Amino acid sequence: MTIQTLPTTPFSDQRPGTSGLRKKVTVFAQKHYLENFVQALFDVLPDASGLTLVLGGDGRYYNRVAVQTILRMAAAKGYARVLVGQGGILSTPAVSAVIRANAASGGIVLSASHNPGGPDGDFGIKYNIANGGPAPEKITEAVFARSKELSSIRISDGADVSLDVLGDSTLDGMQVTVIDPVAQYAELMGTLFDFDAIRKLFASGFRLRFDAMNAVGGPYARALLEGTLGAPAGTVVNAVPLEDFGGLHPDPNPVNAEDLIAHMTASDAPDMGAASDGDADRNMVVGRNFVVSPSDSLAVIAAHAKRVPGYAKGLAGVARSMPTSTAVDRVAKALGIPCFETPTGWKFFGNLMDAGRVSLCGEESYGTGSSHVREKDGLWAVLFWLNLLAVTGKSVETLVRELWTEHGRCVYSRHDYEAIPTAQADTLMAGLRAQLPTLAGTTVAGCDIALADDFAYTDPVDGSVSNMQGIRIILTDGSRVVFRLSGTGTEGATLRVYLERHEPDASRHDVEAQAALQPLVALAQTLAHIRDSTGMDQPTVMT
Repeated sequence: MTIQTLPTTPFSDQRPGTSGLRKKVTVFAQKHYLENFVQALFDVLPDASGLTLVLGGDGRYYNRVAVQTILRMAAAKGYARVLVGQGGILSTPAVSAVIRANAASGGIVLSASHNPGGPDGDFGIKYNIANGGPAPEKITEAVFARSKELSSIRISDGADVSLDVLGDSTLDGMQVTVIDPVAQYAELMGTLFDFDAIRKLFASGFRLRFDAMNAVGGPYARALLEGTLGAPAGTVVNAVPLEDFGGLHPDPNPVNAEDLIAHMTASDAPDMGAASDGDADRNMVVGRNFVVSPSDSLAVIAAHAKRVPGYAKGLAGVARSMPTSTAVDRVAKALGIPCFETPTGWKFFGNLMDAGRVSLCGEESYGTGSSHVREKDGLWAVLFWLNLLAVTGKSVETLVRELWTEHGRCVYSRHDYEAIPTAQADTLMAGLRAQLPTLAGTTVAGCDIALADDFAYTDPVDGSVSNMQGIRIILTDGSRVVFRLSGTGTEGATLRVYLERHEPDASRHDVEAQAALQPLVALAQTLAHIRDSTGMDQPTVMT
């Protein structure tokens, strides 16, 4: 085995987005496309002598090919050891847990999260730093800059490593350790939750349906729920990770998890439903004929955190992404703890957690997590809910309705307009930004506007500034409309419009969300001219 230096030509499109570099599989399959990005990353990172790297992904198509390539390039970089999940599998929260448990220098996550998989689907890669969280912008921007000037890659010519057998092997002097992908993550969960209480809940006849969507969460959910906690066999469905997710769209929302919703609205519905996404960092929680919004889920967890062993001493603070509803803000105020509003992207929560400023955080896009790792964590959120149901004896719906009774209901929805030509999307956002200086104090589409800005965030820990993080229109009654272009797609651009109205009147808590938000929809259309700009009469997805 020898280390080879091979000539290459730069690609111009390797800027990482919110969650790393995501492209179609056909793009990654181009000669040296993956290698170039990994080389740019390794060139930016410091000397790897004596260091440990963690590697794994969600098992989607191209995962195994990418793992072998990265192992050979890691050997050329000079890593002492790589911990790789058996079969090339590691959920995103598990990567974070393994990095932290083994004092690794960082890890590479292979996933396009909730995006479809298969030969014609999406693939992705991102780097997590030593705290277990996504690399900050100073690293991702340096990687992009380096990617544009590459002239060579370094890679071992060694043979493929056996990924299916646990244990050690050597690749060009680098130790490769194939680990159980579930073990360290499961051990961590056992330190946070009252497993005895959850076992008793299942023993009492409580029924859960967990849809893993043929994605990486299946082995974790089956091991913990059906194994450790004694849920009946069959509690976890679609539990085997498939390269194309069995044709499913692995995004846990009521639109894509329609089979779960059908079971939860049936006459013999289980007590609770849940789903996780492609890389198991997102979650959806459902009661009988009752869907819990991600913003409400975060708020319920915050309100009851002291009931769970790992959080019995209380929360240092909470954080939410700017587009997420203000439900958790109201809980934090009642608890007397700080609540931080950050841009979208889990990396912004990492600094706050490392500094001990927050214990719990979440995003409206079905992501919730805490300081146990530095990623959002789908199964963790489901275990949290199970722990709450076990110790309170209440239903999913009851816990949410109690939240609304105490704090009012934050009626909320997100409208996605997908695959818009990028130039059109940029023009739409530029038109909105041009209006911002004159909107405050005006009435548009019958709505009185108090504030209009382009959200900017100054990190309270390191002082870094992130500008142009989403356009906010805030009304005099506190209602909000937020416009943002998503960085997680691979075709064109996705315009996301977030709509929120606070409803304190308990007699109106059962109002249908889309109907209640129609005035805000009209405002969004008037300001952004969405139909004219996109040609779309309706959103692609409403959640």
